[in-house]
Amino acid sequence: MKNDALLRVFRRTRDLLARPDNDFGWSSWKDVSAALQEIDAVIETLTTGAQPDIAQLRVLFAPTGPIQEVSLSSGWGDAFEELAKELDAFL
Repeated sequence: MKNDALLRVFRRTRDLLARPDNDFGWSSWKDVSAALQEIDAVIETLTTGAQPDIAQLRVLFAPTGPIQEVSLSSGWGDAFEELAKELDAFL
């Protein structure tokens, strides 16, 4: 169940992005709302069992991509690295 594993990665990512002390200044997202909107759309796709946009997933987790930028400026870079490794294993 590939989607189940991806769903777990994105739910954990969402939890990290929703932290109140995150800094979105270096990411392409304006704020937490914009980030969660995009992540929630991915979660919805995965929940329905549909095939996600693989290119979008790669961009979200790319080096200097929006999730990494938030993680580095917000102090959870190690957690991001673990999630990115999990995502890579499924892609």
